[in-house]
Amino acid sequence: MSTETELLKTPLYDLHVTLGARMVPFAGYSMPVQYPTGLVAEHHHTRQHAGLFDVSHMGQLRLLGADAAAAFETLMPVDVIDLPVGKQRYGLLTNEGGGIIDDLMFFKVADDEIFVIVNGACKANDIAHIQKHIGQRCKVETFPTHGLLALQGPQAVTVLQRLCPGVEKLVFMTGGRFNIAGTDCFVTRSGYTGEDGFEISVSQAQTEMLAKALLAEAEVKPIGLGARNSLRLEAGLCLYGQDIDTSTNPVEANLGWAMQKARRADGARAGGYLGATNIIAAQAINTPATGQKDHINEVATAHTLRKRVGLVAIDRVPVREHTELQDTSGNRIGEVTSGLLSPTLDKPIAMGYVNVADASIGTRINALVRGKVVVMEVAAMPFVPNKYFRG
Repeated sequence: MSTETELLKTPLYDLHVTLGARMVPFAGYSMPVQYPTGLVAEHHHTRQHAGLFDVSHMGQLRLLGADAAAAFETLMPVDVIDLPVGKQRYGLLTNEGGGIIDDLMFFKVADDEIFVIVNGACKANDIAHIQKHIGQRCKVETFPTHGLLALQGPQAVTVLQRLCPGVEKLVFMTGGRFNIAGTDCFVTRSGYTGEDGFEISVSQAQTEMLAKALLAEAEVKPIGLGARNSLRLEAGLCLYGQDIDTSTNPVEANLGWAMQKARRADGARAGGYLGATNIIAAQAINTPATGQKDHINEVATAHTLRKRVGLVAIDRVPVREHTELQDTSGNRIGEVTSGLLSPTLDKPIAMGYVNVADASIGTRINALVRGKVVVMEVAAMPFVPNKYFRG
């Protein structure tokens, strides 16, 4: 494990320490897990007001060139070509077997420019993967000298328009270049908390100055990784490396909503991306109208025997990741991938993979917590309703 001296630091490291953050290793960086007020208070503050997150560990890159959109589409089961300029979309990098290399966000700045944000722990591999497969078709340019801030919560727009009049005109999953408190930034109206908010890309040299300007606003408090995790789980959103990875494909991960019609089996641009054979086969299995008659190979079938589901415990006993899941007869049917006591609902919630036969909403499932049975029920996601994410 990396020691503190080996860990990378974001441009806000000194500010986190000054604010009393408890720093922990995360994705190769020293990151704030919580501040003195604690995880639960930070979670509620973000749900009610506005929280500022340091996500500068994430990878930022641009794909440049007339062929950039078509090239990028060969790496994902996602519609890149038809995404309008000025719009953002959630994407999934897949490998040759249909497994998920990473989930990401991408924004079409222009017909020949795509801005991409990838997960911090995956960024080196992602960039190498993208460069290997499409580097000859477009220029892949990274931004190691940029920080990234996420301002999230119902009052985020109130705060940001105070410092940057006009930014309130952005709608969810749109963005552009703005000047915030005298600082040039690239802003998208997005985030990963289930709340309204913004992600702000800014040069390293100006990241701390901008963070301090935002924290000076009465509605804003600094928020750590702990509350970021509880917020995204309440929204039913996956954490890469925990809920999704190269052993899962988008269909069993319940991320079919992220694959637009044009890229599906009967779409105008079906296939043509890494892992397409297995993913399209998985879609067919999971489509009742065609699943009975389509011939599916054994490899593809093996990838669709389980499904990511939401779970709520009947009793107030938290159920954590790696907890075994059983049916009511005691047969192992899956495992929890994320779980905690929801601060908003005040009840244990979790996500995990179960056999497809046990994935229907309302199905009772047993979780084995320290050798004792905790009864859970398959539940719809997101756990906390919002108008931004499907979970």
